[in-house]
Amino acid sequence: QVQLVESGGGLVQAGGSLRLSCAASRSSFSINAMGWYRQAQGNQRVLVATITSGGIGNYADAAKGRFTISRDNAKNTVSLQMNSLKPEDTAVYYCAAETIRGRYWGQGTQVTVSS
Repeated sequence: QVQLVESGGGLVQAGGSLRLSCAASRSSFSINAMGWYRQAQGNQRVLVATITSGGIGNYADAAKGRFTISRDNAKNTVSLQMNSLKPEDTAVYYCAAETIRGRYWGQGTQVTVSS
């Protein structure tokens, strides 16, 4: 079992920045990729960005050039720096961890971008 706790969501004006953080509990099995997904009201949950244990990031087109994902393997944390935020970035953001036993999710943190 892996528990993920997100922090850093909130309300920001368009053009502003937010940094999301996620801390994973220690577990008996290793965490491979970690990532961020988001779900806007009425929509499906979609990928924002993922990062491998080796630090290779992968971004959805909507995040490229504005968001940066990073992780600290020693601390079991993953972060998402979001710049130049747009109203369409408004969603609940979920942290995810991939393990040999499957994907684990955090509880989500709300990001609201006002125009």
